[in-house]
Amino acid sequence: MTKKELRQTYKKHRKGLSESQINNLSLAISNQILKLPVWDYSFYHIFLAIEEQKEVNTDYILNILSGKDKNILISKSDFETGNMTHFLLTDNTVIKKNNYNIPEPVDGIQIATDKIEVIFIPLLAFDKTGNRVGYGKGFYDRFLSHCKPETVKVGLSFFEAEDTITDVFESDVQLDYCVTAEEVYKF
Repeated sequence: MTKKELRQTYKKHRKGLSESQINNLSLAISNQILKLPVWDYSFYHIFLAIEEQKEVNTDYILNILSGKDKNILISKSDFETGNMTHFLLTDNTVIKKNNYNIPEPVDGIQIATDKIEVIFIPLLAFDKTGNRVGYGKGFYDRFLSHCKPETVKVGLSFFEAEDTITDVFESDVQLDYCVTAEEVYKF
């Protein structure tokens, strides 16, 4: 399927999920993440879920990272440039939803992209070779293209892999892993 078809399909699948299903699947995904060989790093980037889009609830992963005393980074999106700025999540970080209902830090300690070692990535769908489909604005492709090549990229999905995404671009950045409630995919 094409990215456009996958976006439509998986937005519809997500709409059908209840709050209880989202929480149960999100908890199962966070338990699966513990199987990943990514726990020797220091700087972890994570998204805060857009509840209105029924994204994976990352609160469970935040608890794991906090419990392992990791540096947790969250982003602020600039819709004029299409870029993201990354901030250290601390006890004093003020979070506010932007016009697109994305929870973001108001301000804080900015961290350079080249410091980030592991990134947990929101997505709508992915395929068996590590290609992913997001909302189509390119924020994560731009962000990932500025990361070091060895930065570990981990997608989080409520749904299992598609066989193939037919319209992958050369500029698309592939995942290293994708974690679902049932499986950890390694690419």
